[in-house]
Amino acid sequence: MTRPLQAQIDLSALKHNLGVVRGHAPQSRTMAVIKANSYGHGMLRVAHALDTADGYAVLNVEEAVALREAGFNQTILLLEGFFSVDELPTLAEYRLASVIHCPEQIEMLEMSGLPVKLDVFLKLNSGMNRLGFRPEAFGAALQRLQAARAVGRITLMTHFSCADEAQGIATQLACFDTLAAGLDAPRSLANSAAILRYPQAHGDWVRPGIMLYGSSPFADASAASLDLKPVMTLTSAIIGVQELQVGEAVGYGAAFRAEQPARVGIVACGYADGYPRHAPTGTPVLVNGQRSRILGRVSMDMLCVDLSGIPGAGIGSPVTLWGKGLPVEEIAAAAGTISYELLCALAARVPVVEI
Repeated sequence: MTRPLQAQIDLSALKHNLGVVRGHAPQSRTMAVIKANSYGHGMLRVAHALDTADGYAVLNVEEAVALREAGFNQTILLLEGFFSVDELPTLAEYRLASVIHCPEQIEMLEMSGLPVKLDVFLKLNSGMNRLGFRPEAFGAALQRLQAARAVGRITLMTHFSCADEAQGIATQLACFDTLAAGLDAPRSLANSAAILRYPQAHGDWVRPGIMLYGSSPFADASAASLDLKPVMTLTSAIIGVQELQVGEAVGYGAAFRAEQPARVGIVACGYADGYPRHAPTGTPVLVNGQRSRILGRVSMDMLCVDLSGIPGAGIGSPVTLWGKGLPVEEIAAAAGTISYELLCALAARVPVVEI
């Protein structure tokens, strides 16, 4: 008997969500962010489903080369850029674009002697204080890139830290706009949250990530309210049933103890599959399409759910851990994390089925 856990990937939902991006930013080109194995959804699978995107953003050279060798001709951007001069010939061979965020990368380009020109995205640290040139160093970095023989088209770029929060983007956008004023160069600023709420930041390239996978970037707006459809649905089934009497406990640490007689279903899914171990009693789950809750601690390979009030539920009953009918944001909120982490954490041992 095959273990019933699987992740269903809805390719039509991916295409729909890309359409939502374009509906919000019709004048911008779309750089689909497919790093981290496309947030756990499968990089090449997602790239093929989003083959009308204008570009793809990935983390490293290996991912970018895999895309080129799979036949993708769009712009491919390395979001952290290159890490050593040894990588530059590969960037040239495969026509890869690179983020430039530090002086050392510019020096490597100046010394490279590459036979072709690389397209680059010059990153401004407008307040995120992670990667990028501070405002006072941005102009000099741009001048060096403009003079470098190995550099082709230059796009100006920044990344917003609070586009999904009440603080918004005003301060960072003002910083970027001040430095970019009068410069004849494409611009790339907007992540998913900015695409949805700040049209003034759309620029020439938008960089959707989480919204492509059908999850809301906001705590105060559901994916459904944004017309986003879940792409990944994690499903399993009940593989065992226990009848608890008052005072009896279930799971490690006896973290849940019955205050009244209870039926408990054992589900084939645990933290080794990517379900969050820290999800507490009360985290929502669907059993036979009805809302219920998990009970006690999540184990490595199993978790427990409340079958009380769900007549007919038993061994073989279908369980939805997140996805269609149960937004992944709800599970993330209950577990004190974000949907990005849950999707990215899907374990390699979980079978993936395209629908």
